[in-house]
Amino acid sequence: MKIFDNTEIAFSLKSYSELLRANFLYKMIQNQRLVRIGSALTNFALKVNLPVEGIIRATVFNHFCGGVTEEDCVPTINLLHSKGVSSVLDYSVEGKEAESEFDDTLAKILKVIDFGKENKAIPFAVFKPTGLGRFALFQKITEKEVLTPVEEIEWTRVKERFHTIGEAAYKKGFPLLIDGEESWMQDAADVLIEEMMETYNKERALVFNTLQMYRHDRLEYLKVLNERALEKGFFIGMKVVRGAYMEKERERAKEKGYDSPICIDKRATDINFDAAVLYMMNRPNMALFAGTHNEHSTYLVMNWVKKYNISKTDKNLWFGQLYGMSDNISFNLSHAGYNVAKYLPFGPVKDVMPYLIRRAEENTSVAGQTSRELNLISAERKRRKA
Repeated sequence: MKIFDNTEIAFSLKSYSELLRANFLYKMIQNQRLVRIGSALTNFALKVNLPVEGIIRATVFNHFCGGVTEEDCVPTINLLHSKGVSSVLDYSVEGKEAESEFDDTLAKILKVIDFGKENKAIPFAVFKPTGLGRFALFQKITEKEVLTPVEEIEWTRVKERFHTIGEAAYKKGFPLLIDGEESWMQDAADVLIEEMMETYNKERALVFNTLQMYRHDRLEYLKVLNERALEKGFFIGMKVVRGAYMEKERERAKEKGYDSPICIDKRATDINFDAAVLYMMNRPNMALFAGTHNEHSTYLVMNWVKKYNISKTDKNLWFGQLYGMSDNISFNLSHAGYNVAKYLPFGPVKDVMPYLIRRAEENTSVAGQTSRELNLISAERKRRKA
């Protein structure tokens, strides 16, 4: 039996009632029309302050999130760690616009670094670039438009927030993951993150950027970055993922009349992902966080670990999955001795809804993902009844 088929290990932390809840949620997510209608109704209900937070918390929020605050997440963090699975506390508040909100997010990330430094079950902090500055500002810089004097000042504040986090992570020796976003704002973020790598990654890979490998240009970007890193003498940390904005990317490219940055199909994306991971394996100046829910890619990495005689517990190699998904990969990897972490989102229910809706839409659009979850849950329910 392939290890990812072992549902006893995969669902060892789930009660039978939690399995039933997961089954119900994935059945709902499987229906594209239901996801669209449900998302619109939920957004409306929250905007007009209808009392729906309790229902959301009892269902989708509790399945995909750790809690409202860091402290709320502690029982889940401890439970996961009892099976050797670490947690990446992800403050999943999206789409903010005000400077005060960006400062609040900065304070939250700094708190997570402090919180994580005291808890061996938390190996990384994480943030989204647009958690610290306006999306439109990143976009304007990516598109090489001239900033107004006011925007120049605003961008200086964004850079200061990035470096405040980088410095805190460096002083505490606490690794930092920075998420990838849409292609039309990503160049500006990449420049900032590369500056951080050059500053804080002199001794080891502490700052990690994200490569979304559904973009056909990312492998070349990684190779060019490696040349600069070798020349300037800094380490590269990369979280390698397939990507989270495929539909939006393709729609925008079509609407604006430019070539889509997205690979032509899933097979091309899979090949691209595996090529990036292989490029990073066994390079002493690189640290890899393989963020994948794909079993084939995970087996490939495991084979390369064996081939290159890399320790399963090498601090420069981590696997990662989202909380509430692919437990068969996370817990079986941990059981086999690898470094593995769950992204554990947290934040106020209302503010985390955009993240949760995106999760539901992704599961609906990724062929086979939801069916695989349902099949594994069904297998475990049968095993327990046997």
